[in-house]
Amino acid sequence: MRTRLLPHPLLTLLLILVFIFLMNEVTPGVVVLGIVLGVIIPLLTAPFWPGRPKLKAPLTIASYVLIVLWDIIVSNIEVAWIILFRPANRLRTRYVTVPLDLKTPEAIAVLSGTITMTPGTVSADLSADGKTLLVHCLDASDPDGAVATIKARYESRLKRIFE
Repeated sequence: MRTRLLPHPLLTLLLILVFIFLMNEVTPGVVVLGIVLGVIIPLLTAPFWPGRPKLKAPLTIASYVLIVLWDIIVSNIEVAWIILFRPANRLRTRYVTVPLDLKTPEAIAVLSGTITMTPGTVSADLSADGKTLLVHCLDASDPDGAVATIKARYESRLKRIFE
C-alpha cells in the first residue's frame, strides 16, 4: 500500500520502531512523536527516492542472503587465520578489476556492499561508466580466481534478482 501520505510505508514503520527503541520507553508522547517523525521524514525525502527496483526470483534472494552469511562466517575465520598465523611478508594483497554484467545501479550497489561486508575484500572504486568494479583482496594468490568467484557466487545471482 503506497499512498501520498505514506510514500514508503515500511520506512515509516521502521522509523517509528527505531525511534521508540532509541528513546528506550513506550509512552504516549514517544509513540506520537515517533509516528509524526515516521510520517514526515518519508514525505520530505520522497522526491529524492528513485523508482523502486523490480525484484524477481524470491528463492534466489533467500539463497543469496544465506550464501552471503556463510561467506561472511568463513571469511572471518580465514582472515583471523591469516592475521594470527601467516607472516606478513607472505600476504598476497592486490587489487583486482571485476568486469560487471550488471546494469542496474541497485544491483551494483548490493554487489559492492556484499564484497565490502565480506572480510578480506573491499570494494574500492566503480568505473565512471559502471562497467568495472575495483576490489582490494587481502590474500589473492589467484586474481582471476577471485574475480571468477565474485562473478559466480554473487553477480550471477544478483543478475537473476534484479534484471
